[in-house]
Amino acid sequence: MPSNEPLQDLSFKRNDQIDRKHLQTRKTGPKKLEHKKRHPEKKIALIGWSVASIEALDKMKRPYLVVSLPDFEEYATTHNIPFLPWEFSRDLPYEDIFKHAEALYRKLKELEVDHAIPIFEETVEWAGALNAHFREDPRLFDHAVLFRDKALMKRRAHIGGLRVGVFEEGETKEDVRRFFRRVNQSLLRHPEQDPDPVHVKAFNKAGAAGHRIIRSEADIDRKLTNDNFPCLMESHLEGVEISCEAFIRGGKVQFLNITEYVVFGYSMMVPPSPEIEELRPAIREEVQKIVDVFDIDHGIIHPEFFLSNDGTIYFGEVAYRIPGGHIFDLMKKTYGFNPYEAHILCCDPNTTEEELDGVFPDEKSFNGHAGSFLVYPKSDYISGVNIPKDLEDHPSFDKHTLFHPGVSKIQEQEGYGNHLGTVFFYNELSDHVKQPLTDYVDHNFFM
Repeated sequence: MPSNEPLQDLSFKRNDQIDRKHLQTRKTGPKKLEHKKRHPEKKIALIGWSVASIEALDKMKRPYLVVSLPDFEEYATTHNIPFLPWEFSRDLPYEDIFKHAEALYRKLKELEVDHAIPIFEETVEWAGALNAHFREDPRLFDHAVLFRDKALMKRRAHIGGLRVGVFEEGETKEDVRRFFRRVNQSLLRHPEQDPDPVHVKAFNKAGAAGHRIIRSEADIDRKLTNDNFPCLMESHLEGVEISCEAFIRGGKVQFLNITEYVVFGYSMMVPPSPEIEELRPAIREEVQKIVDVFDIDHGIIHPEFFLSNDGTIYFGEVAYRIPGGHIFDLMKKTYGFNPYEAHILCCDPNTTEEELDGVFPDEKSFNGHAGSFLVYPKSDYISGVNIPKDLEDHPSFDKHTLFHPGVSKIQEQEGYGNHLGTVFFYNELSDHVKQPLTDYVDHNFFM
């Protein structure tokens, strides 16, 4: 019986069937990287500056070269540290960084370097560009950018099945206004009746730099300037925030540290409170999912998660470098191993299983709880250090590194700025560490 359907519609159906068959036979999704090993006789380049990492390289007798800002050259020369000064331009687009890195790559190649390890957040893309040149594989640079561009990072995590909040990219205040309204409309909240906040973040800055919390439409005009754009806009995730420090080898998590952010931006504790520690198996599963989704073969990642009241774990973001906040030092105190050495071992693709054998302790065998409290100046001018009388008498007090800076004028900083010292606490009980980490947030340590 002849069909009454137009020939044009039949043509569309046939084409649609062909497209579906093509999709079924063709591999879609992320492209896998080919993780090549470095030349065993060549040096490692440490991109950034970390005395603890330099000491780790010396102790392990791995040949290396430090590439960092010219400001560190005098110290490096005095202490016989192999050093190459380099100005890392922070405002370059990623494609320009890849081109600029070629000159650095040629210098390093002449100096027998064959692999780069990033230390600072801003050196992740530079190390990625260098390794892309060393391995003659531009995708290694694109892979590094995934850990720097928060929008790309969120999208990759979302595609891979991790739980994330609602997010969009914004170019103007009107984009933020629309996003704010849409999020609250979907939550059945009226913008003028206790709306849910949204977050505006810079694409490639660490910590709180460039981060603005928008609690009302008035905040959009009051808190945002042209410098905040382009940006990532995110819905608010409620719950306890934690970070993880995962050491990876062969695409598997070898050791997982969980850090509890006691007061975000100010204080953290390792290991976390018992109620968070109970979630370790589920958190470990999510971290391994990041390793799989982001196609990570070796190195260390520093992901952040939100733990909701019902135990749901939401992905926040992930970095490919040493964490801030002295977290490695807290791990060293409570787990009794050297994470700086472990970092180098895991970032070196030539590290053998025998070299890693016995490096990591049992994740559940920690010795008490250690916390760090970052001290920021609360005013533009300071005349001295103001240490509370009861601080050093506190039963959980360990030590502090507070100092009077060389200048009284404090430069304007993004986010929380640079901390001018740290107070460390230690106790067998987590509550005895969390309490002082909370108590001193409002104290002005600099007068």
